[in-house]
Amino acid sequence: MVKVNLAQMKSGEQGTVMAINGGFGLKRRVEALGVRVGVNVKKISSQLMRGPITVQVGNTQVALGFGMAQKIIVEID
Repeated sequence: MVKVNLAQMKSGEQGTVMAINGGFGLKRRVEALGVRVGVNVKKISSQLMRGPITVQVGNTQVALGFGMAQKIIVEID
């Protein structure tokens, strides 16, 4: 199993969130979007040059900023 951050994943890859490396505000914000430790996520798309990253959590698609995505550690299946 390989651990990478969400920004490093390729489109279409799936994995399990292992850690959220940020402060209380960041953790609260991403957890409100459904991204929590232990949840399976699938990267849908990303933009060039540090743009937003779209991930699928369950049946919901969520867009995260590049900086936020770098702090979410995922273990690729």
